[in-house]
Amino acid sequence: GYRGALWILPQFGVDADAFRPPPAPDPRLDPDRTAPLTLGYAGRLVPAKGVDLLLHAVAGSGRSWRMALVGEGVEEDALRGLAADLGLTGRLHLRPWLPSTDMPGFYRDIDVLVLPSRTTASWKEQFGRVLIEAMACGTVCVGADSGEIGEVIGEAGIVFPEGDAAALAEALCRLEDPVLRASLGETGSGQILNINAD
Repeated sequence: GYRGALWILPQFGVDADAFRPPPAPDPRLDPDRTAPLTLGYAGRLVPAKGVDLLLHAVAGSGRSWRMALVGEGVEEDALRGLAADLGLTGRLHLRPWLPSTDMPGFYRDIDVLVLPSRTTASWKEQFGRVLIEAMACGTVCVGADSGEIGEVIGEAGIVFPEGDAAALAEALCRLEDPVLRASLGETGSGQILNINAD
């Protein structure tokens, strides 16, 4: 029965001129490439974002994946300590926030964007803007089934049960296949282009 004034605050779109796949051929999808996957994360470094789960998944995988993390927050020191405890320090590159104009390059430099958020008593992932930005760049996304992550990723990536490091590691192992990454990356960029066109 509310009859007062209303303001509609639209979700920011994605600039398809800036956030787009790299010019073909994408070197990340070279079937002869032997470099390990580079896994990325961008966001706040807080417990609810589950970055510690990503570290545990990488450590438990037995793979030599690298991690590129962008963000700041109260968990930064704890995450560096956990990486050291798990023997991952040499494979972890953690840097502070990047300007939004630098984010397309970040997404195109990684193989997979991971958003391992976990639901808390007072928070769950409502959207995950980094997902649509990464997908627009042709980067495959893996996310926990927290909040709306699964709906945002849709058929363009892999969703795993939140809090399950083994399931996350299994999803990432599947994405070592460049054919699967190419297919999912194309699906994701197509979804975002279609949304922007609407």
